[in-house]
Amino acid sequence: MNTPNAYFEQLYSDSHDPWSVTEQWYAQRKYDHTLAALPQRRYRTAFEPGCSVGVLTGRLAERCDSLLATDRVAAAAELTAARTRHMPHVRVTQLTIPEEWPDGRFELIVLSELLYYFDDLTLREVLTRTVDALEPGGTLVAVHWNHPAPEHHRTGRTLAPVLSAIPGLTLLTDCRDPDFTLHVLGRPDGGGRMLSTAAREGLL
Repeated sequence: MNTPNAYFEQLYSDSHDPWSVTEQWYAQRKYDHTLAALPQRRYRTAFEPGCSVGVLTGRLAERCDSLLATDRVAAAAELTAARTRHMPHVRVTQLTIPEEWPDGRFELIVLSELLYYFDDLTLREVLTRTVDALEPGGTLVAVHWNHPAPEHHRTGRTLAPVLSAIPGLTLLTDCRDPDFTLHVLGRPDGGGRMLSTAAREGLL
């Protein structure tokens, strides 16, 4: 079974920052790695499900023309909306994936500290929907905590082989930090190409 919604509701009723991401150097450093791993300088459209309190959302917004951030918990979505209210190109809403999924396609999808909450069946559905929602030439970023937790079905390390083998995507970056695993995958463009950052810059 997926981690129940009641678990998240209780977390946000107890704290406005359940994982202390606004204070931890660990979280700031992980977000630095996440942003640095993006192969493009800027993205037209982006989707971040599971946005939590919106710290990463605010940083992603600096690299995107339009960003949709969602969370299954209303309190989390409200915190993110408050944090990004000065950013008119950021839209925040309460939404539960994969049962609810936004329309359209995105040039960037970020799955941060999210996938280990899903059982096998739901994980497959989330990844299938993610691939379908990713534009040709688009980027998927996934980053997850490596250490076991009672409410997690997996760790970043055990998610690694699943993410590396997603049909239709090409693995671009595989970063194995002691504490987190970061994957960047790309969807080949209409011509079946997957350009590196250097190729995009005309260096090759």
